[in-house]
Amino acid sequence: MPVIAALLLDGVPGHHVTTPAVCFGTADRCHPQVSYEVRLCAAPGFRSTGGPAAFGLAAPWGLDGLAQADTVLVPGHEGHLDGPPPEVVGALRAAAERGCRIGAFGAGTFALAATGLLDGRRAATARGLAAELARRHPRIEVDPDGVVVEDGPFHTAAGVLGGVDLCLRLITADHGVAVAVETERQMFLDLRADDAPAPGVPLSDGVLGPTLGWLEARLDRPLTLDDIAGQAGLTVRGLSRRFRAETGLPPLQYLLRVRIQRAQRLLERGDEPVARIAARTGLGTPANLRHHFQRYTGTTPSVYRAAFRSLVSSLTGSEDGPTGPDRGAAAH
Repeated sequence: MPVIAALLLDGVPGHHVTTPAVCFGTADRCHPQVSYEVRLCAAPGFRSTGGPAAFGLAAPWGLDGLAQADTVLVPGHEGHLDGPPPEVVGALRAAAERGCRIGAFGAGTFALAATGLLDGRRAATARGLAAELARRHPRIEVDPDGVVVEDGPFHTAAGVLGGVDLCLRLITADHGVAVAVETERQMFLDLRADDAPAPGVPLSDGVLGPTLGWLEARLDRPLTLDDIAGQAGLTVRGLSRRFRAETGLPPLQYLLRVRIQRAQRLLERGDEPVARIAARTGLGTPANLRHHFQRYTGTTPSVYRAAFRSLVSSLTGSEDGPTGPDRGAAAH
């Protein structure tokens, strides 16, 4: 299992602490073939977190937690202009010497720069700190835009959203674009309804399996409880009990969820107008699709389509994202 060691320095913002755990943890939950261990590591005397999301924190691992790490990440922290403690510099240099992949985001790039490991390389930091990083470390070519920069085994990026981008870039390198895209979808774009089962988990492997397949093949048709019960060979009351037992949802709520998921996939994979997608998913009118889509996802179909294309483009380096047959391959 690859080990991701997040090296916490004094006053690390709380939202920077959670970034690696959320990104790599989501990849773990979404994909059976993905497995990461995220370690929170700190030097002796570590002083909790700072910033707008401050909270008390004790790192379970010391600097020895970096020794077997495959990747070391350095988040931002207060006091970045003072330089890291000597033992932190030594731990980062030791990790680099044994070929460890090292990343930093936000002010964390200053700690990595202080080791000399970025000399002669390109790097990024928070946009507001780029000029200061360049002034203090003239041997580093600083990217002023704060995009994710990869130079050899070193990966650097801007603040907390840059940290998310950096983690997704590492997931892409490890497991490919499809895994990274699905990870970000689950983090930001997927269904949020309180009654929805966990994403990525099969909704039923029991008696209803054939019925669920029958439903998914007929999403464009008007379907009633009597229709579904007749196909399943159950009474309406028995159907409702079975659906709740196997999917956690009443039949028509399950059907609506599947229709919204189909709409998501159609929005991702092509340029069909919303009216056509509404018809293909059985939601009828564009207004009805927009109403249910926003209720379940928190956004509109057009915004969802644009956001999905943006995240695919950021991971593939394409201006427009995947098109045609390749669009589906990138998403799944």
